[in-house]
Amino acid sequence: MKIGLFGFGKAGKAVASVILQSKDHSLQWVYRKTNRLNSRDAADFFGIESNDPGHFYSEKKISIQDLLEQHPVDAIIDFSSQEGIYTYGESAAHRKVKIISAISHYSDKEVNFLHKLAQKAIVFWSPNITLGINYLLYASQFLKKIAPAVDIEIIEEHFKDKKGVSGTAIRIADVLEVKDEKINTIRAGGIVGKHEVIFGFPFQTVRLIHESISRDAFGNGALFAAEHLVNKKPGFYKFEDLLHPYFKV
Repeated sequence: MKIGLFGFGKAGKAVASVILQSKDHSLQWVYRKTNRLNSRDAADFFGIESNDPGHFYSEKKISIQDLLEQHPVDAIIDFSSQEGIYTYGESAAHRKVKIISAISHYSDKEVNFLHKLAQKAIVFWSPNITLGINYLLYASQFLKKIAPAVDIEIIEEHFKDKKGVSGTAIRIADVLEVKDEKINTIRAGGIVGKHEVIFGFPFQTVRLIHESISRDAFGNGALFAAEHLVNKKPGFYKFEDLLHPYFKV
């Protein structure tokens, strides 16, 4: 699968590295606002041996419409920003390019825009695209069904500079139908990301914990999503849509 990448921050770099080392997928390009790396490619940047083109392109030098025309891809993986979808969304959907967004926060406006794009193309969004956290989400919903009156607390831990409440924690609260006040936030050091769901029963406690050891987990999750969207019809997909077939008895 030929992949284009939006966003080259800490998470984006980790995702690019994972794609470059994949035998089944090819990083075609990385699209950025700046043109500082335009003379290099991603494999050279990381010092990785790869046959992937992985070229850096800047919006200052080429439009996304021209980039998709000259260097077509099967999927775009987005680790950029909340507004990034407006840069490429229409052009990608028009060309039936799969959109895989890992943006942690979207307003209702962006979510509505994603659904609009999903009328033409495959659109996938996960606030946390790691496989493990989405398994935690799925397992949490099963436990809540078994004991709907159980006490639930959510703890999210991230690196010191992360602003706002974790989008993943908000997602957990939403699917478990608990108030955001049940989310407890910790910011310290260089924690990559840790989420814990505590189920308080009479005389016992169940804790489901997921911790990202490396941001490479985002790359593995993004490729998992890309592979499981191959034969899907145009529409809006979440991670649980991809996991559900594995839980059928």
